Amino acid sequence: MPELSPLSGKQNGAVLLPACKTTAGPGQRGRIYYLSLEFYMGRTLQNTMINLGLQNACDEAVYQLGLDIEELEEIEEDAGLGNGGLGRLAACFLDSMATLGLAAYGYGIRYEYGIFNQKIRDGWQVEEADDWLRHGNPWEKARPEYMLPVHFYGRVEHSGTSAKWVDTQVVLALPYDTPVPGYMNNTVNTMRLWSARAPNDFNLRDFNVGDYIQAVLDRNLAENISRVLYPNDNFFEGKELRLKQEYFVVAATLQDIIRRFKASKFGSTDSVRTVFETFPDQVAIQLNDTHPAMAIPELMRIFVDIEKLPWSKAWDITKRTFAYTNHTVLPEALERWPVDLVEKLLPRHLQIIYEINQRHLDHIASLFPADVDRLRRMSLIEEGGTKRINMAHLCIVGSHAVNGVAKIHSEIVRTEVFKDFAELEPEKFQNKTNGITPRRWLLLCNPGLAELIAEKIGEDYVRDLSQLAKLHEFVDDDLFIREVAKVKQENKVKFALYLEKEYKVKINPSSMFDVHVKRIHEYKRQLMNCLHIITMYNRIKRDPVKLFVPRTVIIGGKAAPGYHMAKMIIKLINAVAQVVNNDPVVGSKLKVIFLENYRVSLAEKVIPATDLSEQISTAGTEASGTGNMKFMLNGALTIGTMDGANVEMAEEAGEENLFIFGMRVEDVAELDKEGYDAQQYYDRLPELKQAVDQIKSGFFSSNEPDLFKDVVNMLFHHDRFKVFADYEAYVKCQEKVSELYLNSKAWTKKVIRNIAAAGKFSSDRTIKEYARDIWHVEPSDLKIPPPNEPREVAEDRTPNGTAARA
Repeated sequence: MPELSPLSGKQNGAVLLPACKTTAGPGQRGRIYYLSLEFYMGRTLQNTMINLGLQNACDEAVYQLGLDIEELEEIEEDAGLGNGGLGRLAACFLDSMATLGLAAYGYGIRYEYGIFNQKIRDGWQVEEADDWLRHGNPWEKARPEYMLPVHFYGRVEHSGTSAKWVDTQVVLALPYDTPVPGYMNNTVNTMRLWSARAPNDFNLRDFNVGDYIQAVLDRNLAENISRVLYPNDNFFEGKELRLKQEYFVVAATLQDIIRRFKASKFGSTDSVRTVFETFPDQVAIQLNDTHPAMAIPELMRIFVDIEKLPWSKAWDITKRTFAYTNHTVLPEALERWPVDLVEKLLPRHLQIIYEINQRHLDHIASLFPADVDRLRRMSLIEEGGTKRINMAHLCIVGSHAVNGVAKIHSEIVRTEVFKDFAELEPEKFQNKTNGITPRRWLLLCNPGLAELIAEKIGEDYVRDLSQLAKLHEFVDDDLFIREVAKVKQENKVKFALYLEKEYKVKINPSSMFDVHVKRIHEYKRQLMNCLHIITMYNRIKRDPVKLFVPRTVIIGGKAAPGYHMAKMIIKLINAVAQVVNNDPVVGSKLKVIFLENYRVSLAEKVIPATDLSEQISTAGTEASGTGNMKFMLNGALTIGTMDGANVEMAEEAGEENLFIFGMRVEDVAELDKEGYDAQQYYDRLPELKQAVDQIKSGFFSSNEPDLFKDVVNMLFHHDRFKVFADYEAYVKCQEKVSELYLNSKAWTKKVIRNIAAAGKFSSDRTIKEYARDIWHVEPSDLKIPPPNEPREVAEDRTPNGTAARA
C-alpha cells in the first residue's frame, strides 16, 4: 500500500512497531525515562489514526458502514490523569519523543479515578468522580509478568557498614502499557502506568489470622495507592497517601529500569561494580517536577544497600543519571515533606537523605566557612517548627541538570528561588521553553487550518514547525487572508452550535470569542477578566446606542476541591453571567459563558474557535503556560502580561502583534517594596469602584447580598496577585482589541503573523533541546521499515539494531 500523507486525504499503510533500541556509543545514552505523577492524555483514537496515517481510510471505512466517525470519537472518555499544564506537557513530550525516534518511556500511575468531572449547579462547582475505566480501556495492555514489589514502613537493621530495610509491608505494582505512536515514522514507544495490587497473603500472615473476611476486605488499603489523582494544581498537600503514590511509582520504575539495563548487559563478564559504570550512559531519567524526587534516595538505596557499591561511586552515578524540571515558583506549591512522615513510611530513605545532606553541607561549609545562614538556606532539611525535607533542594543536589520551562522562569529560578545553588554550580541550570505537539493541537483539532497551511507551504511543517515562518510571504495575500478568516469563522459556527446544544444559549458567531480557559487560581487572575466583563456591562447600560464590538466571553477551568477562593471565583463568574445574559438592554452585544468541565477534549473544540486568548497572570507567576501556545498556533490573538512564554511569543511575533499590557516583573518587585495598596486604585478609578461596589452590594447576588464578601475582602487586603494594579492597563488594552476587531483584514494579518511565528513552540523543538543538552542522545528522523518487509531487509536498513521488547 503506498504511503501518502494524512493531510492529502489519501491512505497510508503504517503499522505499530516497538521503537528501536539505540546503541549507546561514546557519550550516547540508550534510553530516556520520563517520570511523572501526571499524564493528561485526553482521547487516543483520533491521535492514533493521524500518527499512523490512517485517518482518512478509517473515516471512509466507518462511513461505508453507515456510521459517522465523529460520533464514534465523541464516545471515548478522556484519560484525565493530570490536573493541567504539567500533566499535559508530559503527554505532548511523549508524542514528540516517539516522533523524533527516541527510545523513551513515560512512567506514571494508572489512577482508577482521574481529575474529577466538574458540574456547575446553581453557579457552584460540584465534583463528581471520574470513573474513566467504567467501560474498560482498549488502549492499555496489562503486563502481569512484569509485576514488582514495593515496600513501605518497617525498620532499618545496621550491621557494620551495611544497612537492611526489614519488616516492611509489601504492595505489588502491576504495569499497564499504552502504545505511543510517533508521527508517520513506524515508531511506537510505551507509556507504562503502575496499578497497586495487594499480595495474596496480605494481612493473612500476621495478627488477624482469625478474621479472614476482614483481611480480604483490607486489601483495599494497599490498592488505594493508585485509586485517585490528587486534584491540586500548583499546591502542595502533604498527605501520607500522596507520599505513598510518589514512592510507589518511583520504586516500581527504578526496578524496571535496572532490570532492563541488566538484560542489555546479559552475558557481560564484568563485575557488578564495573557494569554500573555505564549506567548514566545508557539511562537518562527526567523528573517532572519534584513529585518523583524520592527516585534519588531510592536509586542510592539500590546501589549502596543491594548492589553494594561504595557511596561515592553510587552518588556519582546517581547524579549523572537524574535531571530535574522545575514547574513553579509559587511557595505554596513547593513540596516540603515532614521528616516524621518520611521516617514512618520510608525509614531507610530518610537515613539516606540525611547522609546526602550531611555531605552536601560539609561541602558548602568547606567553601563558605562560618556562613551559617547559607548552610541553613541550602540545607535539604528545614528546621524550625516541624522538620521538613525540601524536595526541590534534594532534586537540585541529586541531578546533573536543572531546568525551568520558559526564559523568564528559568531566570527567576536561577537568580531568586535557587540563587545559592546556581552560584555554586552555574553550569547545572538551564532553560527549556515548553512546547506543544502540533499533531494534536493543529492537525487533530483544526484540520481546516492545517490543510490551508499545507496548501501554501507543503506538509513537512508537521514534523518541523519552524517551517511556518514561510507563511510570512503570504501576510499581504488577500485570498489567503480571506481563507484564514473563513476557517476561523467555520470553527466559530461549529463551536457556537455546540454551546447552543450544551448550554441552551444563543451565540452570535460573528461576535468576538474572548476565551480564558485554564485551572482556576488567584494568580491566573480570572477575577481581573470578571471585572472587565462587569465594566463592559456597565458601559453598555450607560450608553446602549453607542457602538459596541459584540463579545462572547468564555471562561472555563476547574478549581481544586479544597480551594475556597477559586470556588468563589467560579460562583462570581456564573452570577455575573446570569445578570448579563438576561438583561434585554445588553441583548447579543455581550454574552458570558462558564464552560463546564474543561478538559483536553473540550480544549480541542474551543481553541480553534477562539479570537482572543487571555493570558493575564501577574508577571513572574506563570512558569510558562502552554495554552497560550495552542491559541497562537490556532489563529487567536493574545492579550497578556509579560509572563511565562508570553515573553517569547512576543519576541517571536513582534510585540506589536500581541496585546501586551501591565506590570513587568520589575514593576511587581517595585510595588512589593513600596507596599501594594489596593484602596488607592479603587479610589482613583471610577469604573473599578463601580464594579467592585456592585459585587460588594449584592447586585449580582440579590438573594444573598454579602455572598462575595470574602472575594472583596481579599482584593482589598490580601491580594498577592495585585488585580487592581493591572486593571486600568487591562481595560485600555481591551479597548485596542475591540478597535482592531472591527477591521477584519488588519486583525487577520496579525493572526497570520502569529501563526507564522509559532514554530518555536513545538514540543519537538523542546525535546530536541532536552536530548542535546541534558540526555546526550541524538534524535533520529530515520523511518523504521514497516513490519511487512522481510526481517533481514529491515535489519539492513535499521542502523540502530533490533527492536526493543518490554
